[in-house]
Amino acid sequence: MSLHPRFKNTGFWLGEFHNELDPKWRLVEEIVSTGAAGRELKGVDLSDVDLSGADLSRADLSKANLSGADLSCVHFKGIDLSDADLSGANLSDAQLKGANLINTKLTTANFKGADLKGAELSHAQLKGSDLRNADLRSANLYNADLSHADLSHANLSRANLNDARLVRADLSGTNLSGADLNYTNFSRADLSGADLSGANISRANISRADLSGANLSGANLNRANLSPADLSGANLRAASLNRADLSSANLSSADLRSADLSSADLSSADLKGANLNSANFSGTDLSDAKLKGADLTHANLSRAIVDNAQFGNNSGIDESIKSDLIERGAMFEDVPGDSSESVTPS
Repeated sequence: MSLHPRFKNTGFWLGEFHNELDPKWRLVEEIVSTGAAGRELKGVDLSDVDLSGADLSRADLSKANLSGADLSCVHFKGIDLSDADLSGANLSDAQLKGANLINTKLTTANFKGADLKGAELSHAQLKGSDLRNADLRSANLYNADLSHADLSHANLSRANLNDARLVRADLSGTNLSGADLNYTNFSRADLSGADLSGANISRANISRADLSGANLSGANLNRANLSPADLSGANLRAASLNRADLSSANLSSADLRSADLSSADLSSADLKGANLNSANFSGTDLSDAKLKGADLTHANLSRAIVDNAQFGNNSGIDESIKSDLIERGAMFEDVPGDSSESVTPS
């Protein structure tokens, strides 16, 4: 009997294939030949096997060992992979819509281009995994570990990432619009150019993250830690940043029109050239902040702390407002350029 190409490097000598084949590889041959849709395969060992293109839809592979397996283009729709080990597996372009991956080990797995719409990934271990261009719309990733994962250009709109860990993850160009990111840890993550519009990011840790050019319009960032994140050129229009920590953050040229920054910490933040039209700074700490060239038209600066805040060439600041700010400790540069003079309270 001729040996199936997938078994040529298995290490078995198969004089009589069906009589001497190890049960593991006999199962693989069955799956490759006829599929395993709806089968009970709980706890089986399928590590390092090639099942690419197989039909495993609705199968029970909970607690199975699929580490290092080639599962590219496999049909996993409705499958149960809870508590399974798929570390290092290749799941590129796999169909995992609605799959159960609760508490599954997926470290360094390849999900590039995979369909994970509505998948259940709560408590999953995805550290270092490749999820580039993956479709994770409405997926549940509650408390999942995605640290160091590559999610660039993935679609996570309306996904639940509440309490998930994405430390140093690559989310550049990723769609997170309308996602639940409450308490999520994005420390040192790359979110440049990402779409987080309308997302709930309250109490999230986004410290030292790169959000340059990101779309955060209408997002809820109340009590989030954004110190000292890079938000240069970001769109934060109508975002809520009540009591957020933006100390030493880079918000230069950012769009903060109608944003709520009440009681936020913007001490030592860079707001040069930012559009702050109609922004609410009531009770905000702007001490040592740089606001030169920022548009403050209709901005609410009542009760803002402005000690040593640096203003200059600001639209919306008339002489009465200027005098009031100087009395409260602000500094003004009336003329742009090196020859400008600071005006401080007498």
